[in-house]
Amino acid sequence: MRAPALIAILLTAQACAPEPPPPPPARLQLDCSLSYEALSAKVLAQPGLRPAPQTPGEPYRFYTTPGGSEAFVFTEPGAPGHPAILKQEGSRKDGAAFMTNTGCPYGDKAGYAKLLAYLEGLQTR
Repeated sequence: MRAPALIAILLTAQACAPEPPPPPPARLQLDCSLSYEALSAKVLAQPGLRPAPQTPGEPYRFYTTPGGSEAFVFTEPGAPGHPAILKQEGSRKDGAAFMTNTGCPYGDKAGYAKLLAYLEGLQTR
């Protein structure tokens, strides 16, 4: 087989190869120097972010990323530490799944500490 024919075959085969999947979007890091409103808008603008079903009586709103490895928690009026935004990242440690909570407290710091304790307690239930 001649080189030009071989090149044509290789180029045709390459053109038919499936496109590699796009890389996953970079994980959003919470920037607590932004105002609550600005950070809320930035978090909610992420593609594919889905609201979780709201639990009656809980003053929190949860949103999950595609794949579920991250969640964002927004406090609502009446929640300890409101207003606050938290990020939960799932990981594994010693074979067990757990969530790491980080966040931006814009309201009462003692209430925010209660909120963190509440979220940590959800893991042990």
